[in-house]
Amino acid sequence: MRIVIAEDAVLLRDGLTRLLTDKQHEVVAGVCDPSALLTQVAAHRPDLAIVDIRMPPTFTDEGLRAARAIRERHPGVAVLLLSQYVVAQYAADLLSGDIRGIGYLLKDRVADIADFLEAVHRVGRGGTVIDPEVVRQLLSRSNRGPRLHALSDRERQVLTAMAEGRSNTSIASALHISEGSVEKHVASIFGKLGLLHDRETHRRVLAVIAYLQS
Repeated sequence: MRIVIAEDAVLLRDGLTRLLTDKQHEVVAGVCDPSALLTQVAAHRPDLAIVDIRMPPTFTDEGLRAARAIRERHPGVAVLLLSQYVVAQYAADLLSGDIRGIGYLLKDRVADIADFLEAVHRVGRGGTVIDPEVVRQLLSRSNRGPRLHALSDRERQVLTAMAEGRSNTSIASALHISEGSVEKHVASIFGKLGLLHDRETHRRVLAVIAYLQS
């Protein structure tokens, strides 16, 4: 993939560049502020932008706002956001629109190279990746909402794994159940959430949105 990295910490930016280059990706630009990020994305039209949420000048949500601008101006560019801490509002803002080709990881996750590279591949292919810690905190909030009360404990576990971006095979491995059981749980989740079969609708995405917005 062709990738742009926006990270103001030089050591982390250089480390990501070397890691991705070693895996045969092409890092077409590495920048340290949101303005340069938008300029480089417009110039190179990369497959993926890896973006630190907190960048100069205020180190609050510059990266998030730049990510929204990328999605509006260049909808074909996937975005993987990195954050030092879990900020639920950032996740809610990020996932309020089309969540295909979107990821939100804590920076600690980068240390697990295999997981990080899998996230890069998944988001770059149009998938959705949400850090498990982000999912855990959102789940604790969603327990207070009424939309998911109809789900069994196992169905909630499956939906949590779906929200992390896992495939059915990965969910089966993580929960130590068969892939067939996962498929049955997913079908039951769709039914209980009222997500009827529709070729024009990505029900898996809608289920995750229902989960995150509860």
